[in-house]
Amino acid sequence: MRSVPTWALVSSGCAPVFLVMGWLMAASLQGAPYDPAAQTISVLAAPGNSGSWVMTAAFIALGFCHLLTAWGLRPAATAGRTALAAGGVSALAVAVFPAPSSGGSLGHGSVAAVGFAVLAAWPVLAARAGTAVPWALRPFPSLGATAVMAAGAAWFLIELHLHGAAGVAERAVTTLQSVWPFVVVVSCLRGPLGDGRPS
Repeated sequence: MRSVPTWALVSSGCAPVFLVMGWLMAASLQGAPYDPAAQTISVLAAPGNSGSWVMTAAFIALGFCHLLTAWGLRPAATAGRTALAAGGVSALAVAVFPAPSSGGSLGHGSVAAVGFAVLAAWPVLAARAGTAVPWALRPFPSLGATAVMAAGAAWFLIELHLHGAAGVAERAVTTLQSVWPFVVVVSCLRGPLGDGRPS
C-alpha cells in the first residue's frame, strides 16, 4: 500500500486550479477598474466588488485543499505537515477577514502574512533524510523550494511598498506555493515506498 493516499493527488492538484481560476474569473467579473499587474488578488475578494464571491470561494477551496493534503502527506515530517495545514487555515482566514475596498486592514494583513510565512516554510520543515525518502521531501529540494518562495514573498513586499507590480509578484509566489504540495505528492507516489512512516 502506498504511504500517500491517491485522494491527496486530487486535493493538491486542485489547489492551484482553484486559486488561478478564482482570480481569473473574479478579475473578469470586476472589469476594467481592476489592474491585475498592480493590484493584489485580495482586492478581488473585497466586499462590494463584483467578483468578491468568486475569489472568496477560491480562498476557501484552497484552504480545504491544503488541509486535506497535509492530512494525507504522511511521509513528510510532522512540522511540515503542520505548517501546510496552517497555510490552509490562513487561506480560510483570508476569506473570513477580506481586504477592505479601500485602505488597509490589520486583520487581513496579519493572516495574509502568516499564510505567506508558513507556506514558504513548510517545504523545509517537511524535509526528511534517508535514501528511501521521496526526492521532493529530501533536504536540498525542500530548502530550494523554501528559498524560492521566501524570495518571491520578499519581491512581493518590495513591489507592494513601491506601488509597483505587486499583483504580478503575488501571483507568482502564490502559484508556486499552491503547486509545490502537488509536486511533493507526485514524488511520494512515484518515489521509494520503503520509508513512508510519518515522523
